Amino acid sequence: MVKRLLIALGSVLTLVAALFAYMLPAHADTGFQVSDGRLVDAAGNDFVIRGVSHAHTWYTQETQSFADIKSLGANAVRVVLSSGDRWTENGVDDVANIVAECKANELICLLEVHDTTGYGEQAGAATLDQAVDYWLRVQDAVEGEEDHILVNIGNEPYGNDAATNQGWAGDTSAAINRLRDAGFDHTLVVDAPNWGQDWQGTMRDNARSVFDSDPHANTVFSIHMYGVYEQESTIVSYLEHFVDAGLPLIIGEFGHDHSDGDPDENAIMSHAERLGLGYVGWSWSGNGSPVEYLDMVEDFDADRLTPWGERIFNGPDGIASTAVEAPIYGGGGDPTDPPTEEPTDPPTEEPTDPPGGDCEADYRVTNEWSGGFQAEVTVTAGSDLTGWTVAWSFGGGESVSHAWNASVSSNGSSVTATDVGYNGALSAGQSTSFGFVGTHGGSVSTPALSCTA
Repeated sequence: MVKRLLIALGSVLTLVAALFAYMLPAHADTGFQVSDGRLVDAAGNDFVIRGVSHAHTWYTQETQSFADIKSLGANAVRVVLSSGDRWTENGVDDVANIVAECKANELICLLEVHDTTGYGEQAGAATLDQAVDYWLRVQDAVEGEEDHILVNIGNEPYGNDAATNQGWAGDTSAAINRLRDAGFDHTLVVDAPNWGQDWQGTMRDNARSVFDSDPHANTVFSIHMYGVYEQESTIVSYLEHFVDAGLPLIIGEFGHDHSDGDPDENAIMSHAERLGLGYVGWSWSGNGSPVEYLDMVEDFDADRLTPWGERIFNGPDGIASTAVEAPIYGGGGDPTDPPTEEPTDPPTEEPTDPPGGDCEADYRVTNEWSGGFQAEVTVTAGSDLTGWTVAWSFGGGESVSHAWNASVSSNGSSVTATDVGYNGALSAGQSTSFGFVGTHGGSVSTPALSCTA
C-alpha cells in the first residue's frame, strides 16, 4: 500500500514538474533578460551597452565597419535596417550576414527598423505594425540568436504630433505582443516618440504599463538625446526617473551637436556611466548634409577619427575606457550590482559673481523652424534662494507648448515659470536653466524677463 502511494505520489510530482516546466517561458535559459531593471545575459551577468550606430541599409558594402567599430573598443553596434517601406528592404539573407558579422567580431547587435522614423509627421513613415511585419519576414535570420542580438522594433516611431503620439503606448504594446506570439524570445528595445526625444513625456509616463504588457518582461526602453537635452539637469531628471522606477533604459542615440540644439554629451556619458546605463552614439560614418559633423570617422576609415569620434571613443567616460565585452564572448565576469552612488541634484554650475536683486534671468532662442522654436532661460541667483519665479510677455504671437525643468503657465501673451523643487535652491551667483518648445506666428521675439524669489 505504502509502495503504491509512493509511486502515485511520484507520478503526481512528475506531472506537476512537467506542467511547471511547460508554464515557464521558453526564453528563461537563453538570451538576454531584464532583471530588476537591468539588462543581463542568460547567466545573470550584467551587460552595459557601449556602442555606436552603423547605417548599414544605405551602405551595405561597408561590412568592414563591424571589425573597425570593435577595434576601437565598442561592445555593441546598432545596425540600421529598412523594412522596404521607405528604403530598399534588407532581406533575410542580408540580416543573417549582419548577425554573422556581429558574432565574428564579438559585438552584441541591436537591429533596428528605420522606416518608422517620425510616423505621423514624416511623410511615408511606416507604422510599428508594418515594422513587425518586417521582423516576421526576417525571423529565420534572428531565431536562435537571442544571446547575440537585441531587436529594436522601430526607430523613433512617432514625430511631435501630440494626437498621434497618444497611440504610442497601445501600439508599442501591440507590437511587442505580436512578436511574442510569433515566437520572438529576444530582448526587445522600444524607442520613444517625439523623434525619439520624448519631450512630451509619453514614454516616461507609460513605460510601466508597456513593460508590464510584455509576457516575457523583457523590454528595454530607448531614449534619444539631442537638442532637448542641452542641460545636465534635464538629462539627470530623465535618466534617474527610469532608474528610480526600476525600469530598463538605454540612451539609444545621442550626438555632440544637432540641428535642434547642442546636447550635453559630457553629461550624457558621465551620468550613463554613474548609473550603469548603456549608450549608443550616432553614428559611425556616412551622415549627409547638414549633419555630417555626426560622423565618428571620415569616409568609413577607422584611422581618421573626427572630433566626435575622438570624444566618444577616447574621451572621459568614453567607449574605450568603459566598455566591457559581452560575457558570451569571454568578457564580463560575475554579476555586478548597479551603482549605489547617490544621485546629485542639479544645479551643478559653480557660483559666479551674483547679480543685483533676488535673481536675474537670461533668455536665449536655441532653435527655430517654420511655426515653432526652442528656447532656454538661465536663472542666476543674486542672493541665496529657496525658490524662484520668472515672468515675461511675448511680443510676436509666440506661445509655450511644452517645458522642462520649470512649471510654466500662460495667460494670453503673459508667461510665468517657477522652479520644480530640485532646482529651486540656489546659492548667490549660482545658476540653473530650463527650456521649452513653443509655437510662433511668423516671428520669434526676445522678451524682457523679470525674476523674483
